[in-house]
Amino acid sequence: MTHGLDTSVVVRIISGLPEGAAEKVGERIAAEIADGDDFAVSALVLSETYFALQHHYAFTKEEALHSLHAFSRTEGIKIPKSIKAILESANLARANPGFVDRMIVSEYATAGSDTYSCEKSFRRLDGTVVV
Repeated sequence: MTHGLDTSVVVRIISGLPEGAAEKVGERIAAEIADGDDFAVSALVLSETYFALQHHYAFTKEEALHSLHAFSRTEGIKIPKSIKAILESANLARANPGFVDRMIVSEYATAGSDTYSCEKSFRRLDGTVVV
């Protein structure tokens, strides 16, 4: 069976905080994966996690992205291939457009759409129109 993970779960797994709750969540997820289940993680959850790690847990952009990349490679964790590819991009922490903007463009591209933006930096991404 595939389950979906909420931001609160992903943040606890990555941050390890609060300790007791994070350990309980980690053990539960690991046990279900060991039983053959897997867990989907949406782009919205990844976005919220990315910002929560920085603003509430003092992760740098680079640390948050590295942690999300490591998490995406965990057995039993299902993240869209297009997002995994973004997480594997070189210098993603300094990229402009950044991680979340790239996920937005990727999600629309996967659905066969282009992306309109007012941000000039979007010109760097395929499938975008700057208005």
